[in-house]
Amino acid sequence: MYRYIKGTVEEIGLDYVVIESFGIGYKINTSSNTIYNIKKGQSVKLYTRLIVKEDDMSICGFLTEEELSMFELLNSVSKIGPKLALGILSFAPVKQLGGFILSGDINSISKAPGVGKKTAERIVLELKDKIDKNNVEYEISLFSNETIQIDEAVEALIALGYSPKEAKNAADIVRKDSKNTEDLIKKALTYLMK
Repeated sequence: MYRYIKGTVEEIGLDYVVIESFGIGYKINTSSNTIYNIKKGQSVKLYTRLIVKEDDMSICGFLTEEELSMFELLNSVSKIGPKLALGILSFAPVKQLGGFILSGDINSISKAPGVGKKTAERIVLELKDKIDKNNVEYEISLFSNETIQIDEAVEALIALGYSPKEAKNAADIVRKDSKNTEDLIKKALTYLMK
């Protein structure tokens, strides 16, 4: 029904935003990745999907068409509803999540909130062949050990008070020059303190 909604960000919650467009405030459920990239008062365009249930109607929206495509793919997996799909998208950026699926990295996917090993296996099984057909660019993590190091470093930086976006960005920038997780954390901290 709605392809996108364009308007001003009036409110930001933990898992939703309110966008005012032509005098109407739309409450739009979204991922933390989208929330981290918008500010109150900013004019934005969110790509949306209307969710209709027997007892509820809601809108899910995303800053990029790639994130919307991944949401739709996740939502197509049996036993994964909109809420769980949003939780998975909040756990990892679209490119990284696509990499986990294409490489069959069940351990990484099962770390998402509400996702156990069986659900992670179902995601890989049902989406592995569908990923490339959606014109989305993915970074395939060839070294799962490197992914684990980055995840651990990001968690440590968040524990030190940095936002998930700042922590992930810093870890990605310094990862090539780092020998291990401890080295990665030190270099990321140095980068963040500049």
